[in-house]
This record gives sequence, C-alpha cells and structure tokens, in this order.
Amino acid sequence: MTVTTYIQALLPPQPVHRRDGDDAGPLLTGLSARARALLALTALAGLAGCIGLPAFRSASCDSAASTAITTSPTGESTTTLDVLIYNIEGLQWPARSGRAARLRAIGESLRRLRERGEAPDIVLFQEAFSPAAVRSVVDTGYPSLASGPSRTQRSAYPARDRLPGRPRPTKGELGFRLMTSGLVIASRYPITGVVIDPYSRRACAGFDCLSNKGVMLATVEVPGVPQLIGIANTHMNARNASRVAPARNLAAHQAQALELETFLADRHDLSQPLILGGDFNMRRSPERFAAFRQDNPLALVHEYCLDNPACEVRMSWDGDAPWLDTQDLQFFASGSQVRVTPIRVEAMFDGSPTSPKLSDHDGFRVIYRLSWSGKGAGRATCASAG
Repeated sequence: MTVTTYIQALLPPQPVHRRDGDDAGPLLTGLSARARALLALTALAGLAGCIGLPAFRSASCDSAASTAITTSPTGESTTTLDVLIYNIEGLQWPARSGRAARLRAIGESLRRLRERGEAPDIVLFQEAFSPAAVRSVVDTGYPSLASGPSRTQRSAYPARDRLPGRPRPTKGELGFRLMTSGLVIASRYPITGVVIDPYSRRACAGFDCLSNKGVMLATVEVPGVPQLIGIANTHMNARNASRVAPARNLAAHQAQALELETFLADRHDLSQPLILGGDFNMRRSPERFAAFRQDNPLALVHEYCLDNPACEVRMSWDGDAPWLDTQDLQFFASGSQVRVTPIRVEAMFDGSPTSPKLSDHDGFRVIYRLSWSGKGAGRATCASAG
C-alpha cells in the first residue's frame, strides 16, 4: 500500500454531473488531467496536513521491564531481543474504507500479547499515517514510543543531483510533503535517545514524495546488557507504485540508500550493536538490492539464517534469495562488547490461524541472541531521551 492509492481514490473515474439532471454538462468539463490531479492533491493536503505521529514517551529506568540473563560456566552472558517490523497499511480515507477496525485489531492483538508476556520486545512500524493507525500504535501499550520525521521536518543533508527525467507534479512531485514519515518505534525497554532525518528533497520519486520518508535511530537500554542497542527504522521509495519511470524511481532509491548509510555513519556509535529494519521496497529488484548492499555493510538476517542452520526458520522461504521476495527486511551488526546473532525468524499477522492478516504486509519477527563476556558489567542506570 502506498500514497498512490490516495490520488487514485481522489480522482473520479468519470466526470461528475449536476444533480438536477439538466444538460449543462460535466462540472469538470474543461479541466485538464493535470488540473484535476492538482485539485486532488490539494484535497489530500487538507485531509492529511493535521495528522501527526505519536508523542515521545519512555519507560523510566526504575520501571523498566526485566530481562532474563543466563551465564555459562565459561563466563559468557546471554539474553534475547525480540524485534518485529510491521507495515500496518495505515492510510486513511479515501484510500481505504474499513481500515479502522483492522488497525484497531493490530493494537489490541499486540496489547494482548504483551499482557501474556508473548509480544515482541520492540516493534518497528511503517505507514502510521492515519488517526486510526496512530491510535493503534499507541494502544499497543508499549511504555516507550519514538516517532520518525514529521511532515515538515527538513533533511540535514543537501539536495542531491537531479533525478533522470523531468519533475512530475501530477505524480506527487510537488516540492513539499503532505504526510509524515509514518515511522514509529515501540519498545518495552527505555529509549534513551532518538535521532531522526527525512530523506532529502531530491531523494524521492513520484507519489512517494508526498510523504516525508526518512530514517530514525533510537538507542534502547536493555537491563543487564553492557551496551545500548541501536534500533533504526526506515521506509524507502517504491518502484511501480511511484508511477514514474523506472530510471527515476531507481535513482531515488539509490540516493536514499546513500543517505541512509551517511545517517548511520554520522549518528550511530559504531562500537554499539545495531539492528536496522523497515520497508525497503527492494522486492524482485536485484538491481536495487545490489546497490543497497554496496552502500550498506550490515549483515542481512535472511542471508545469515539461510547459511546457518542454528537459526530456526519458522516461515516459508522459496528459492536461493528469499530476501528478494519481500519488502520487509532486518539487518544487524555486533558491538565492541555485545555480539548480535539471529536465532529465529517467523511471520506475524500473516493469515495463519493464530495470527490474522490485518495489513497488506506480513509482520517479520526476528529473535536475536545478545551475548557478551562475563567481564562486561551490566548497565546500572539509563539516561532520559528528553
């Protein structure tokens, strides 16, 4: 699901006629397709401009959830970190009708799992655009929430070279954003810091330019673990759904990949462990994937689990490159003290009997083992992100 659907819904399939049945002709007679598209975009601006993301909140150090840590006879300590990424298809009317009930079910499902102690420790949400989507995220009850770029936030990075071809205003390339990034990180543990940045103005193509897509990085305090854990969330430029030429949307995606790499290099402490997840929009695109991997050296969970039988795969993977069958990916890197290792992957909200399908994406859940030498002391306190 992309912003494209908004424009398709707002543009009437045929001219609208007067209600009194006279022969005056269509109300929109004389308006070009360009004018009608711009009118639709103006209407969308009125619908989306007042919708924000959840306010920041964090569990206090004193009330932080405990985590089970085991120590081997050799002195190695281990615990787990359970991370879900989920594009919740949170666009509002007129793109979808009836989404509120399913979005509410997402929040209620995660809340029930939390009450039973079965929920992921951390959830990375994408497409939290509508009021119902934002309520769903808040209603999960996670004590810590941090949001990505707002609708109006400007990128810290300079605009890149122009993309191939001409700008297409009627395809959403207006030079300003109508929606937020839709990014949220929810955590059962304290969030001690957050940095966010949208992709630059020229690092987008087509209807994707209507939302302020970007990246966010939260540092999470897992009690007893000797290092903070970096958790990054992103949503990158679509392909066909952008409705512009392949060369143009590919160039935008590659520009975003470079900005993502620069962001992480500038804002993430390389000595700390890092998990990066999100909707990367690289499904069935070896070209996009190859360019992204060239710019991003992090290990890919799919590749690791395909090559390491100790990582339990509880979902269907087809072919030799299952990472090209999905938009939703997780990457990881160890820190100077804490090693990060995927030990299990599974789908959530995938239509199985115990996990109903509530979005056009499945959730992708990874359980990581965090391990460190017994010489590494657990952190006693945590700071406030403010």
